[in-house]
Amino acid sequence: MITHIVFFKLKDRSPEAIERTVQVLRNMEGKIDELRHLEVGTDIVHSERSYDIALVTKFDSMDALQAYQVHPVHKLVIEHIASVREASASVDYES
Repeated sequence: MITHIVFFKLKDRSPEAIERTVQVLRNMEGKIDELRHLEVGTDIVHSERSYDIALVTKFDSMDALQAYQVHPVHKLVIEHIASVREASASVDYES
């Protein structure tokens, strides 16, 4: 299994802006066959080094992760994220 984790820091860090992006991310659930697990969490510490949102997804294989990356539903998420993110970081690993 491949675990794909992405952290997002938004330009607008208001609760409303964060919730809007959380909903955009959660909207992928059940719409991408390759996506085996989706979890979205928001930061509760709010420190200087904190990111606002964490996305944890799981896939059966690297091929499945690649299919997710180009899926039309995920491409819409990428468009939204590009317009609201200040920074992001990701980690992919075998689990």
